[in-house]
Amino acid sequence: MNSQSVAGLLGAIVASIVMVVAIAYGPIGQYGKPAKPANVQQTAPAPVPAAPAPRGPVIREVPN
Repeated sequence: MNSQSVAGLLGAIVASIVMVVAIAYGPIGQYGKPAKPANVQQTAPAPVPAAPAPRGPVIREVPN
């Protein structure tokens, strides 16, 4: 058994352990996840425009 075959065997063992842990801690894809709710757009009624503020006398600066 040479070093390349030992490295390949250890690599396969590590890869299989990583795959088992990944499946155990988080399902792959949509499996096990709640379905996303559909986006429902609610249109708010247009706000009623407020009454305009009462206007007072206009005071302007007069140059000397």
